[in-house]
Amino acid sequence: METYQKRIEIRWSDLDPNYHLRHSVYYDYGAYCRVSFLNENGITTASMLEHNIGPILFREECLFKREVKLGDEVTIDLKLDKAFSDLSRWTMIHEIYKTGNNGNKLSAIITVDGAWIDTTHRKLAKPPEIYKRAFDQIPRTDRFEYAERR
Repeated sequence: METYQKRIEIRWSDLDPNYHLRHSVYYDYGAYCRVSFLNENGITTASMLEHNIGPILFREECLFKREVKLGDEVTIDLKLDKAFSDLSRWTMIHEIYKTGNNGNKLSAIITVDGAWIDTTHRKLAKPPEIYKRAFDQIPRTDRFEYAERR
């Protein structure tokens, strides 16, 4: 897959007192994009329950580049930046672009470090094969690499 994107129109409830996109909404948009991809590629809540495994985040960081306001539309993309070869840990990148007549303007970059947790034993886990097949479909950054386990 070359790209994976979700388009969102900014709502009144997304704004802060300065009338631009509230900082926490960027993170919500990233989560929306990630979970949409997982669902569309077979990693559904039912699948997570069946395998007793789910995603967890260690770090979520956003670089704010450009103001987004009411009436704007944004496009959020998803890319895999690095992962352990068994996909037990991974880093994903979301770029949020403000779309419009003047082209796409990069507005924010979200970096997420995550892993899989066994929801029964509450310990980090390796994902089942079906999850690996889904992760193979995630577009890669130009600098993508498999990291070695430590």
